[in-house]
Amino acid sequence: MNGFLAAVWAEQLKARRSKVLLLSLLAFAILPLVDGLFMLILKDPERARAMGLISAKAQLTAGAADWPTFFQVLLMGTAVGGAILFAFIPTWVFGREFADHTVKELLALPTRREASVAAKFTLIAVWMLLITLLIFILGLGIGALSGIPGWSAALAWTSLATLLLIVLLTFLLMPFVALAASAGRGYMPALAWAFLTLALSQIAMVMGWGDWFPWAVPAQLVAFSEASVEPLAAHSLFMVLLAFLLGTTATFLWWRSADQTS
Repeated sequence: MNGFLAAVWAEQLKARRSKVLLLSLLAFAILPLVDGLFMLILKDPERARAMGLISAKAQLTAGAADWPTFFQVLLMGTAVGGAILFAFIPTWVFGREFADHTVKELLALPTRREASVAAKFTLIAVWMLLITLLIFILGLGIGALSGIPGWSAALAWTSLATLLLIVLLTFLLMPFVALAASAGRGYMPALAWAFLTLALSQIAMVMGWGDWFPWAVPAQLVAFSEASVEPLAAHSLFMVLLAFLLGTTATFLWWRSADQTS
């Protein structure tokens, strides 16, 4: 346990001293900001066209400018856009060891390698939770400034619960990104994997197999066209958990067998 706590302390120190933490928070802040802009456009499309915010030929069919639509857009943006943005976190946490050429020192430490990998996943989980709370709190402020109707505390709590579930499911898919960054010894293989799974998830959803493809499940929760949240099927949860177990096990095994020449 002492080795794990020491590894967690070291990982959070790396993150705090890096600009990546701040940049990730700024990147995700774009989601509620764009959502607020979208609400302003829906409130007065003609004025938005006059200001050049949208094309004169644009057709707005996403819904009304109200809190249910605001939260729906926020959830969908997190489920789809977060698939890529969140992937940058494990890409950096694991890939930086190779980019900064510190992997040899990490493997030579007396701390068990399993503790180091567990500490990295712990940092990723806390990091993603922090971003989720930022998205929601900032969204509440922007929604309030937009002056949109339809607010209710029940809607806010339900949206927060759904947002947390979406991010949890996304986190469970991050071990494969970590594995790609580790086995690929850098950032590019991990990012390539993230973009590949995003593309495949879109194909799976179009073909009607999104509930069986783990990387499509977070987006499957949000039925944008119906402005509602779809229930999570048991087999979808099983597929995500299976992907988490396989990715986590493979990542731990890779680091356990890695030599100091990696």
